[in-house]
This record gives sequence, structure tokens and C-alpha cells, in this order.
Amino acid sequence: MVESKRSLPSDAPRGRAVVVGGGYAGLVTARVLADHFEEVLVLERDAVGPDSGVHPSVPQGYHAHALLAKGGDVLEELFPGLRAELAELGAPVFDYGERISFLLPTGYAPPDPVGVSIQTFTRDELERRLRQRVARLPAVRLLAATACETVTGSAPGRLDRVLHRPRGAAGPTEAVDADLVVDASGRSTSVDRWLTDARLPASGTTVVKAKITYTSACYARPPEDRQDFDVAYQMTFAPGVPRGGVVLAVEHHRWMCSLFGAEGHVPPTDDEGYLDFARSLGNPRLAEQIKCGTREGEIHRYTNPGNEWRLHHKNPRWPERFIAVGDAVCVFNPVYGQGLTVAALEAELLGRLLRQRRAKGAGLDGLSRTYQRAAARLIQVPWTMASSSDLMWAPDRQPLSARFAHWYNQQVFALAVHDPGVWARFVRVLNMTAPPSLLFRPAVLAKVVRRALARRRGAGGAG
Repeated sequence: MVESKRSLPSDAPRGRAVVVGGGYAGLVTARVLADHFEEVLVLERDAVGPDSGVHPSVPQGYHAHALLAKGGDVLEELFPGLRAELAELGAPVFDYGERISFLLPTGYAPPDPVGVSIQTFTRDELERRLRQRVARLPAVRLLAATACETVTGSAPGRLDRVLHRPRGAAGPTEAVDADLVVDASGRSTSVDRWLTDARLPASGTTVVKAKITYTSACYARPPEDRQDFDVAYQMTFAPGVPRGGVVLAVEHHRWMCSLFGAEGHVPPTDDEGYLDFARSLGNPRLAEQIKCGTREGEIHRYTNPGNEWRLHHKNPRWPERFIAVGDAVCVFNPVYGQGLTVAALEAELLGRLLRQRRAKGAGLDGLSRTYQRAAARLIQVPWTMASSSDLMWAPDRQPLSARFAHWYNQQVFALAVHDPGVWARFVRVLNMTAPPSLLFRPAVLAKVVRRALARRRGAGGAG
């Protein structure tokens, strides 16, 4: 084993940060760390370069992704001009209400402006642009095709030394000491092994199963294709709507299409079967765009088993100088489009905590626990929204709270198709620009109660 030659300056407590994983979450986190550390070393196992987009080892990267409005705002703050840069490539920016054909379980959402601006693009292009930006930062050093062997500690109760080697090479392992190590290695993280090897307890996990299969393809749009929407969407909704899909207008005048099905509803990977599945949906716009477009590349399939949250914030012996971000801490069902935004918010949170400590003249001890607890509070709302819905694929076995949340969502959807004000509130909550309590304000709650009472009276009269 060869030690790194660079030693940490004694007067620079924030000399080096190491990020394990150079995907989306790792890149966004590295951007934040570059403001606070002399060196930010990013270890990426895939052989990526400046022009690389989606990673070969990230199967979900080939599918449609949504960056919610809140996530878009955070990325624009961290990477000024990113929105315009993507727009120059043809990635549209539009009002969520005006340019979306959104089929709810209760009907189509109102085509009215809601004051929430979003942009659609492929994850491929997003990661390419972020990697190019991060690679230009003076403090950042990207090591591609580099495998993280393990993370150990310089002292008991710490994980602050990273051992790595060129991927696939039989050469010596290099050890790098860090003031902060960030696990951004995704859902395949080896954090349990790192903790137990250091004689620390592994964190507990919470899992909500919701087996959803995604099948996706990209289509070049005919030159004459001028639609009145940039997104056409049909949501799945347990337990009665197991099929759904989305088509997004993305850069270079293309449609990105993902079809998804719960449990045994698996979208095919052949062109004819793919189109037939799209035709089985209630929103005809997906099939229309698939039929008139020219497919580019392969049709990719990915099955997500559900949601998984590693409860690092509850680990009584969580190590110093080590934090987890993105899918390495919480994996969301992609159908809700929360993952990219939550990872951006986690990076923003880390930057805020580092600034606060610098202002107080405080060091980094205690940061890891503070961060994981704050990140858990950030994760709680999107986790509850996603998991409450996913639990309803088996409603009879679920707690009353989950069944009530699902019932309330149904009432909101039923109101939204006729009430632009309710729809606008739902859009703000969905895009994480407002808390869920916005849907429980007296104005909405009264409408839900009136509707429920009217339906009960109607049911009583019918009997």
C-alpha cells in the first residue's frame, strides 16, 4: 500500500474532502465542497471523460428524469447560467400548468398557468454539463476509472481515510487522508461493510416495496412536430391504475419516453410491444409521439424494487468526518421524480452547515451527525409522499395513517381537475416549493369535506 505524498497543512483544518462517486449527487456535492476545501478529490469508478453523460453502471440513467422546480432553482444557484445553457440545446423552460398534459386518476389537470417554472432534459445531458463545470473548478480533481476499495479511520469513531486503486488494476492501493469523506456511491454503497470493519454498527433501514418496471426510449421528432405541450403524463395510482408513462420534450428536438408498470405490468422492449403498451394508457399523446418519432438508440428496461432509506441519523455511533448523500442514504421510487431534487437540496444543506461553522470558527467535529439529522428532516416529506402512495399497492395491510393520506390525495385529485386553485397548490407541493400543509389549509380542507359529505349523501340516496 502506498501513502499519498500530499500531507494536510496543520493550519488548514479543511484541507481535503474526498467524494466517493462521481455521478449526479457526487458532482453537485463536489461543487459545494469546492467553496470550503483546498482540495476536493472525486473518485469515479466508471471511465468517464468531459463529454461523458450517463454512466454505464447507473441503469436508471437511461430513463426519463424529472428535476422538480425546487431542484432546478438550487442547481441554478450552484451553477449560474445552467438553465440557459441547456435551453440553448433545445431543453424547454415552461410553466408547469400550461405545457403539461397531465392525466390524473380523476381526469386531466387544468391547462392553466400555475406560476411554477420547470425545464425538461435528459439526465445524460445534465450530468455532462455538470461534470464539465465541476472539472473546471480549481479545487476539484476527478479520478475516473478509480475503485474505492474501502473507507477506514485514522482513529476510533472516524471514517476519514479512503483506499482506492485504478479499476481493474492489480497495482498497489493508495490511501488518502481526508478532513471529510462523502459517500455518493449510490444504492450500491458499501457503507455497511465500512462501518462494521471499523467496529461500528451498521445503520438500520426502512424499506417500502413497490416493484415498478420502467422501459424507456428516445425519439427524434419530425421537423413539423409542433405540440401544445412539453410533457404528457399519466400517473400510476395504487391500486387501480398500475400502468403509466411520460413523454418529455428534451434537448436536440427529441422526445424522451418512459413507460412504467407496477407488479406484473411490464412494458416490452420491442417497438411493436412498446407502442401497444403506450396505446393501453388513457393519455393518447404518449402513443402518438412514439408512433411519429424515430427511435434513437436502444429501448432500455429497469426494475426498481421500491424505496429504501438508510437511517444514518438514528445510528448512535455514526462516525465523525463521514456523511452520505443521494441514493447512498435514500432511494426513492423514480416515478415521483424526487431523487435529483433531494440530492441537490442535500448539497445545499451541506454548504449551509459548512458556512455556519466557518462563521463560528468551529471545526468539523460533530458535523457528520448534525448533517445526517438535518438531511433526515429534509428527506422526511418526499419520503412520506412517495411511500404512503406505494404502500397502497397492498392497502389491506397498511396503517390507518397511510390509508387516510391516500384517500386525501384522491379527494385532492378529484377537486384539482375542476379547480385550478387546488391544482396550483398541488403543483407547488409536488415541486417542493411549498410544504404539504398547503393542501390542508382551511380553503382546501373545507372543499374536501364538502365533497366527501356530498358523496356520502349521494350514496345514501342511491341505497
